[in-house]
Amino acid sequence: MKKFLLAMLVLIIAAAGFIFWLFERDADGVPILVYHRVSDSDDNPQTLKVADFEAQIKFLADNGYKVIMPDDLLDAWEKGKTLPDKPVLITFDDGHEDIYKNVFPILQKYNMRATVFIVTDHVGMNDYLSWDFVRALQNGGYFDFQSHTASYKNLTQLKPDKLWNEIYGSKQAIEWALQKPAKFIAYPDGKYSVEAEETCKECGFRAGFIEDYGLAKNGDDNFVLTRIPVMGSNSHTLLRFQLRLKCSPIFAPINRFKNDIAEGNPEVADLIFIP
Repeated sequence: MKKFLLAMLVLIIAAAGFIFWLFERDADGVPILVYHRVSDSDDNPQTLKVADFEAQIKFLADNGYKVIMPDDLLDAWEKGKTLPDKPVLITFDDGHEDIYKNVFPILQKYNMRATVFIVTDHVGMNDYLSWDFVRALQNGGYFDFQSHTASYKNLTQLKPDKLWNEIYGSKQAIEWALQKPAKFIAYPDGKYSVEAEETCKECGFRAGFIEDYGLAKNGDDNFVLTRIPVMGSNSHTLLRFQLRLKCSPIFAPINRFKNDIAEGNPEVADLIFIP
């Protein structure tokens, strides 16, 4: 019995030490949140209810988080500019119409800003923002619009000319429509390749973004900056948001392990729970 208790104590101490090391390793990391939809009319894993989204934004405001933009993050890393205490980035993918209807009033209420990565060929389509709305929101100061490619194709499967068109075409469209630089890109479904990275650099982007639950850290590849996905359509939404925000150093390696085994052992991967 004593040997068993001693072994358990050793395991607990080792686990605690490992968790401490994970948090210490990511102590300077910055959370980048990524949302997709905020709507009460849709019910799918990527859609957050309006009240749930406001609760999360209120939590950030009440707990001293300061919203920064991608340029602020890169300027701190590359030019030595100072970041505020508890910095956080808020991003949206796709550019759906609910950005104007549901997200804008809440960000305005709490005086926060967000970066929206838009699929430029989708602008003006049903359920997506029009260029007029994009321009108005950009000029209003609460949003900055950046690239989510031209037509949302899997960048890892494109030949060089098609890859260039997807990436540079979206950059040109944003810069023409908004009369300001397009500096950042979010890869569709977070899928990228060395060729996609190099093309983004050649096109003049400053950084690229994926989803991987982890924190963005100085010294990371600027074209593979990780974002924490915020999902909806589940219970305990605020608690799950808080866990993903605060426990990212734990969930990120778990998620990578889950993805590594998913192709060969999908049943096992499905058993690995991440809030």
